Amino acid sequence: MNVKTSVVNPTIVAPTEEVIVCRDVHLWYGDFEALRGVSLTVKRGDVIVILGPSGSGKSTFIRAINRLEEHQQGEIIVNGIPLSHDVRNIAEIRREVGMVFQQFNLFPHLTVLENITLAPINVRKWSRERAEEIAMKWLTRVGIPEQAPKYPGQLSGGQQQRVAIARTLAMEPEVLLFDEPTSALDPEMVKEVLDVMSDLAREGYTIIAVTHEMGFARGVADRIVFMDYGKILEQDSPDEFFDNPKNERLKLFLSQILHH
Repeated sequence: MNVKTSVVNPTIVAPTEEVIVCRDVHLWYGDFEALRGVSLTVKRGDVIVILGPSGSGKSTFIRAINRLEEHQQGEIIVNGIPLSHDVRNIAEIRREVGMVFQQFNLFPHLTVLENITLAPINVRKWSRERAEEIAMKWLTRVGIPEQAPKYPGQLSGGQQQRVAIARTLAMEPEVLLFDEPTSALDPEMVKEVLDVMSDLAREGYTIIAVTHEMGFARGVADRIVFMDYGKILEQDSPDEFFDNPKNERLKLFLSQILHH
């Protein structure tokens, strides 16, 4: 599905189809159990924000969806494809799932345009002309088309993160994963990245975001998931989550975060 049709025809993005299904996912690092039976279903067009204290398993969980971490037990199914040891499945899922990291992970020796066109040319096998056209479309979309010929080191952190988002979108993924995309940014640059993410959410993208940005979580998410100790302890609509938390650990977390 491409997004152009979804914007024209809103029925396509009505969250009916399950894009990600996680059932009882466990993941160990040696003796340490980082994920302890995580189950989550995400439908097309859902915007899910995952909150939780440091070390709660949030980043590990979304990295497992993209097979950047390997779960040892349970099921992860992306767009109908089970995540297994089959390398073809992993490659297919990575084409469907785009990831934006805390550190921008741009190649310093390539221009902004080259950073964005690298994967479409090598993985999607697009012509350079088509890849550059789509790269420019997304650079325009995130508000920095004039930065195309520059190198990452010439850009601010907020601009680099917007390049990283454009690079992810240029692959036309089904699902966008954001792993604390604003935590490495100076405060005045956070808003420009959150604005782009908010726009993508409104356009019907399926998004899972690990973030500490409470305003974004409250204003944009369809559902907020609270993780701690490698488990999902609560998930609810933003209003219920913030105004009527049920789990004691969540109440403590919110009191610490919202009153500082």
